[in-house]
Amino acid sequence: MPEGAHELIPLDPAKFQNPAVTAKGEIRASVALSALKTLWFNTGSLCNITCENCYMQSSPSNDDLIYLTDSEVRRYLDEISATAMGTPEIGFTGGEPFMNSDLGAMLDDVLGRGLSALVLTNAMKPLWQKRQNLLDLKARHGQQRLKFRVSIDHHSVEGHEKERGVGTWAPMEAGVKWLIENGFSVDIAGRTLYQDGEYTSRQGYQHLCDAWNLNLDAFDPARLVLFPEMDETRDVPEITTQCWGVLGVRPDAMMCATSRMIVHRKGDPSARIVPCTLLPFETQFDMGEHVRDALGTVALNHPHCAKFCVLGGASCSST
Repeated sequence: MPEGAHELIPLDPAKFQNPAVTAKGEIRASVALSALKTLWFNTGSLCNITCENCYMQSSPSNDDLIYLTDSEVRRYLDEISATAMGTPEIGFTGGEPFMNSDLGAMLDDVLGRGLSALVLTNAMKPLWQKRQNLLDLKARHGQQRLKFRVSIDHHSVEGHEKERGVGTWAPMEAGVKWLIENGFSVDIAGRTLYQDGEYTSRQGYQHLCDAWNLNLDAFDPARLVLFPEMDETRDVPEITTQCWGVLGVRPDAMMCATSRMIVHRKGDPSARIVPCTLLPFETQFDMGEHVRDALGTVALNHPHCAKFCVLGGASCSST
């Protein structure tokens, strides 16, 4: 069978049905929260562009996750403070976070508490319109604890725009260069969309960073995160307790061992907590309304758990 041919097989409908056991009756792997290192906030699912394969199904019309408010974020920040969890990093994702008009107030609150903030952004027009707000945040809090991870799906214009659409490169480049010129910390989120191979891909991103005077080591997986492609309709192995030893990976290295995310689904009376950034719509992963309710284990009962985290080795957090 040619390499990659298994990816063409549709997902077996018997898989990922029971949180306790796999379709073969084996004990499903689960992950315990070891420490809440990153608390994520999904600011809303609306985005200024529609990508070919968006993990979050974000678009200019998808408001299934409504905009979080700064008061909601403040409540959760108060909760982690009251429980003395020692959470060092607060992440913001979307959609496009800069489309949420409360993002500036959220960042001001986070930085004012001495926490670090990580914003995932496409660095396009919504960010461009908030330049003065970012400069004001920098003047009040410095730039050391505020980091941006910009989505650049390929290091070439053609590759990036194949996923994000024609005309998306130039505004992204302008946004990134503005961040660099004003002393903000910038990392990159890339995609394994193409058959470049990891070394060639990182080398291409390194050339791009050098050309933009971006001080970034593209061979550092914390600075350039290469996310594996995901399609939950395609077959992927279920992860059992035996897989940890077979694959040589640790449960505490999974994203849900150190992260949780706050979402507010349209129609819900309040925001809710899910294990990670990849499962905002899956109600089976709803962990409750309060941080204290979300400290338990997570059964790896979704194709994304296998494809993205265990087999792909990816994580959205920077800690």
